[in-house]
Amino acid sequence: MSSHTIDTKKKILEAAWQLLEAGGGAGVRMSDIAKAAGISRQAVYLHYPNRADLLMATTRYLDEVKNVDMRLAASRAATSGRERLDAFIEAWGNYIPEIYGVGKALMAMQDSDDEARRAWDDRMRAVRDGCAAAVSAIKADGDLADGLTSDNGTDLLWMLLSVRNWEHLRHQCGWSQKDYISGITALARNALLKPKAFASY
Repeated sequence: MSSHTIDTKKKILEAAWQLLEAGGGAGVRMSDIAKAAGISRQAVYLHYPNRADLLMATTRYLDEVKNVDMRLAASRAATSGRERLDAFIEAWGNYIPEIYGVGKALMAMQDSDDEARRAWDDRMRAVRDGCAAAVSAIKADGDLADGLTSDNGTDLLWMLLSVRNWEHLRHQCGWSQKDYISGITALARNALLKPKAFASY
């Protein structure tokens, strides 16, 4: 891939990111992104054949710029399920404020905009994969709460870590970010771990 192509794609992704964070919502059209990037609409379509692909690429670009792999390193290197759970909650929970502007725009658009919904669903599937890895590690240790399966344990953790829950606690209830992390961690431990595993913290 030529440096010119890389530079053009970066311009497109940066423009989409800025427009979403600015609260563009449904106004973030391919033509808007092209104008913000200073290129033709045809050039945008050359790199991203449809708007859904561009929006998905934008969320993944945020992960690259903000080095999400480094943020998840502690979770992935954890030697127990309990450690992996705590590390994943801390990593994702502290990442939400940084991608909230884009996430809020996509969530606002998703009910009436299929392309935005597909982009947001793609991002949330990645979060669910992280939840599933933490729950699988807990189960492998024999620490998963009685009555839970890997699937419904993953569902519970995924629900707890939703952006809407973060938004409600931080913005509507006035929790600090520190209180949000500690509160969600305590809830997740209580919901997912056997009492003996929880007591050993």
